[in-house]
This record gives sequence, C-alpha cells and structure tokens, in this order.
Amino acid sequence: MTKAEFIMQVASKSGLSQKDTNQVVKAALETITEVLQGKDSISFVGFGSFSTVQRAPRISKIPSTGESIEVPEKTAVKFKVGKELKEKVAN
Repeated sequence: MTKAEFIMQVASKSGLSQKDTNQVVKAALETITEVLQGKDSISFVGFGSFSTVQRAPRISKIPSTGESIEVPEKTAVKFKVGKELKEKVAN
C-alpha cells in the first residue's frame, strides 16, 4: 500500500477529505519523527511502540572482497508490536 492509497482509505473511514487526511497523516508522521529525534519513545496502546536504540561501533567484513571495515556507532529506530495488533495479524 502506498501513502496515497493509505490516505484514501483513512479518508473514506474518517469522513474527512483527502486533503485534510493528508495533513493529519503528515502531522502525525512529523510528530513521531520529532519524538524519536529527541531520543524519546512513543506508544500506541494495542498497536505498538516506537523507540530508539544506540548501536555500538563494530567491525564488519565486505563479503565480496573480505575487506574489514569499521561501522560507526549510530542510533536506530525500534518498533515493538502491541499485543492486540499481533493477535489480529496472526488470525
């Protein structure tokens, strides 16, 4: 599903126009991004939670050449699925 298809489906379920739905989705995604940039987490009960984790620096090998490279430390996004969503998807 593309973002445009998602917006059309949400608009039909909510009764909002596609333009208004697009603004709401855009604002929601921006807010989630800002929360994660601040190294905080955000939870949606039953759906799941987004958080950040710090990945330690490590040495990795390039499979084709066997050359070792250093992968620097970085912050990654983590999603933990909620119980309700997990159960609905499993059925």
